[in-house]
Amino acid sequence: MDWVEQAGKLRQWAQNGMRAPHKPLLFLYALGRFQEDPDGALAYSAVEDDLKRLLGEYAPRNRKSPNYPFHHLASDGVWEVHTSRGPGSPGNGVTQLREANAVGRLAPDLRRALRQDSALLGRIARVLLDRHFPPSLHGELCDAVGLELELAETATVSARRRSRDRQLRDLVLTAYEYQCAFCGYDGHIGTTPVGLEAAHVRWWALDGPDTVDNALCLCSLHHKLFDKGVLGVTPTHHVMVSQSFVGRSESARTHVLALSARPLLGPQPGNPRIAAEHREWHEAQVFHGKPREPAAGVRVPASGE
Repeated sequence: MDWVEQAGKLRQWAQNGMRAPHKPLLFLYALGRFQEDPDGALAYSAVEDDLKRLLGEYAPRNRKSPNYPFHHLASDGVWEVHTSRGPGSPGNGVTQLREANAVGRLAPDLRRALRQDSALLGRIARVLLDRHFPPSLHGELCDAVGLELELAETATVSARRRSRDRQLRDLVLTAYEYQCAFCGYDGHIGTTPVGLEAAHVRWWALDGPDTVDNALCLCSLHHKLFDKGVLGVTPTHHVMVSQSFVGRSESARTHVLALSARPLLGPQPGNPRIAAEHREWHEAQVFHGKPREPAAGVRVPASGE
């Protein structure tokens, strides 16, 4: 069994580009727990809250059902479920899993392979991260699931991945004249820009193209907040700030809350603005909740303007 390939082709519910990272999140969580205790099992009642928090933070809004991956991941051959009655899941309902004392863990053959090849866990985790989440979230996601990820990918795995366009960063930073499209930050050391990044609107991991009309030049802070759903873009190319974001400090007000309804800076003439389909994907699949009202005195243009 090629476990890396198996991890890369998890069967997921998909419709019109909607995100469903439930299985990858459970798989990453299980790998982190395996590192702690290779012989341990995960009782559904004990991990339900952990999985709910992960889904609340890394899945689209209103999709916080940890029972779904706990039951369905077994169909991919990497997970098994047992109950007090024996092998097999009792069903995908929360009550069914709780009352049957359902317990899950990585499949026996996978656990054996992980013990035999110490680098395998890192390779599997990298594939799950690359295929389902943007790079800006990889480090914190590993922390969230308790995964110590220090192993590099093998050349074999790298060759199977869709290749990123290495020129995209230069194209995007040039299009936006080396300034953050949200706040205008334009720091350099000498002639080298620092803290500026090319941010995908529709995530590369979710089939977002390496094109200027699917990207923004953002500073490191606003890139992270954009990928976390704190910030978004309106149909009129103004900044949205989520109502879910709370910041009481002067810094939070200045660097986040004050961005609400601010027009994007760029791109310069001759470069495409964010394509509507990519912006709509981000709003539906990443942005959290509803946008804040702009500050007093700030006029929000109508979508046709």
